[in-house]
Amino acid sequence: MSKLSLVLLPALVPLLFACTTVGPDYHVPEHAAVRAPEANGPLLGTDGPAVSVAPVPDDWWRLYDDPKLDALVQQALSANTSLRVAAANLRRAVAIYHEVEAENLPQAAFSAKAERAQIAGESFLLKEKVPVFNLGDVGFSVSYLVDFFGKLARADEAALASAQASQAALDMARVSVVAQTVQAYVQGCAATHELAVAQEQLALQTRGVEIAAKMVAAGRGQPADMLRARVQAETLRAALPRFKAQKEGAAYRLAVMLGQPPAALPQAAAECHEEPTLRQAMPVGDGAALLKRRPDIRQAERELAAATAKIGVATADLYPSVRIGASAGLSGILSDLGTGPTARWGMGPLITWNLPTNGVRPRIHGMEAGADAALARFDGVVLKALEETQSALSAYTRELERNQSLRVAREDAGEVARQHRLLYQSGRVPYLSSLDADRTLAGAEAALAASDSQVALNQINLFLALGGGWQNSPKVAEHRMSEAH
Repeated sequence: MSKLSLVLLPALVPLLFACTTVGPDYHVPEHAAVRAPEANGPLLGTDGPAVSVAPVPDDWWRLYDDPKLDALVQQALSANTSLRVAAANLRRAVAIYHEVEAENLPQAAFSAKAERAQIAGESFLLKEKVPVFNLGDVGFSVSYLVDFFGKLARADEAALASAQASQAALDMARVSVVAQTVQAYVQGCAATHELAVAQEQLALQTRGVEIAAKMVAAGRGQPADMLRARVQAETLRAALPRFKAQKEGAAYRLAVMLGQPPAALPQAAAECHEEPTLRQAMPVGDGAALLKRRPDIRQAERELAAATAKIGVATADLYPSVRIGASAGLSGILSDLGTGPTARWGMGPLITWNLPTNGVRPRIHGMEAGADAALARFDGVVLKALEETQSALSAYTRELERNQSLRVAREDAGEVARQHRLLYQSGRVPYLSSLDADRTLAGAEAALAASDSQVALNQINLFLALGGGWQNSPKVAEHRMSEAH
């Protein structure tokens, strides 16, 4: 055995028996908010008839049973620019993961060089000038980094978790795109509905103006009554441009969600006369299902896993790095390449060990702080998801209660206005009484139409908070990306 082998053997033998993966093994902390019993229990406010604890369907927008809406959502999912950005980010993350994974494979290199050069004579302890030569060098080398301390394993773990976080970000973008597309469509429906109500009230008030004019002409009314009727009619007419602007704005937003310029969207694509309604009680599930379904929670959890793995990557720098390699080639005068004197080869291990004074320990502390921040963010995302869902659920159920009261008020106001109109025409009540009744009816109609719109929008906000709609999205990452962590 050579003297070099005797020197290296004591250093290599302990390493061969000390193979380990340094750094903490990842698991969701026991004290994380996602594990709290209160977070995994039933949602508050699910005891009413308007909602049920049934599972949220994957394609929740199909509950509206609106083929046009289904087609718009599918078009948005295939053409929306935000989804294209998220998909590109995922492909980049997967590429980085495969790049890190490739570090586990042997690394090979080939080189070839030819040059005309003069070598310094004193490098060979010669005092005279060395002649100019045509030199050549051809070589091939292969090496393998022995992952004694799991640096590559931790780096691979961190890259995989980051790619999974990007997949969750794509799923979250899908959730948002679906909700915004449905919302733009429903806002257009709501504006059309409110516009129709306002036009109906205007037509009714216009007839009131005609009646007041006839009463004045017959000597049974006052000119002031006709003026008051005209004021009310013009007030109702003034509301029409606002609803038209809302309808047009919703169509423009819908076009952008579909990846089109506003002018490119056919008018028929956004045409809708009333808000779509659910044919059943709204399914909301429970807290445990919510935490598993929301992509932003999964993204935050995967970012925590990546941050934890990076601690191991930094910790591995405290230990030696061992690379086993071999090389062979030809070096010498270009005309002599291929002859025995130009042949060279070598093989053996290379050990490098950076002393901890180069900032490794501060870097480890920094990674640990990053993991603490990732855990805090994970907890915050969980709590925010619960808060958003509970708030959206409360807003939806309370607006339904308000809508029911407004519906009763509208019916009563309509009957009062009808009776006062007949009494005025028979001369039994003054016009102001009939005008007040018409104003009350107009206000009740407008309030109910606005509430119908808000109910539909609150439904969408609740579906958005529940986080459904991404489950059938295509997975850009390969199958390992979908494995349970």
